[in-house]
Amino acid sequence: MMAYLGAGVLLGISAGFSPGPLFALVLSQTLRHGIREGCKVAFAPLITDLPIILLTTLLLTRIAQFKPLLGFISLGGGVFLLTMAYGTFRSGGECDIDTQSAPKSLSRGILTNLLSPHPYLFWIAVGAPTILKGWSLAPMAAVSFVAAFSGCLIGSKLLLALLVGKSRRFLAGTTYRWVMRSLGAMLLVFAGLLFRDGITLLKGLGG
Repeated sequence: MMAYLGAGVLLGISAGFSPGPLFALVLSQTLRHGIREGCKVAFAPLITDLPIILLTTLLLTRIAQFKPLLGFISLGGGVFLLTMAYGTFRSGGECDIDTQSAPKSLSRGILTNLLSPHPYLFWIAVGAPTILKGWSLAPMAAVSFVAAFSGCLIGSKLLLALLVGKSRRFLAGTTYRWVMRSLGAMLLVFAGLLFRDGITLLKGLGG
């Protein structure tokens, strides 16, 4: 069981600090609305991952039929990230906490995670096989893997929000504007990658 616990910790920390759509959203919401909103984004996997885990585990043996679904999800994620990037580019030049507009951080985080194919691909390729193998040895091994991964993933995102929030007082004027533009550019890159993945995954449909 310790091996599965250790694997969950390592994979969770790695996923938590790896650049991606949710990573960029934690940074963006923390800078625009404060630490609390960034932390709300960090908790999104707590809501989205359970159905993803169940879905990918059940469909593990039917990956060929699952690829078109991933393609549509990827294209939808690309569109959603484009709208996020547009909003980020339009951010003002001051690093004041936005109290006028509704940040909707948790809902944004949930949509980002559900519309990105990366959690699905991770659980299909790595997570679900590990769960099934661990369950065959001892149910607690599978449970410890999922718990460790989820805890470290969310913990890493929370730490990211705290670190960014503590340093946000230094991000003002031109510096903040360039940070937000960089985040917008990051979101555009990820949107492009999602479109590419979606087109690749859907190639087989026309044939």
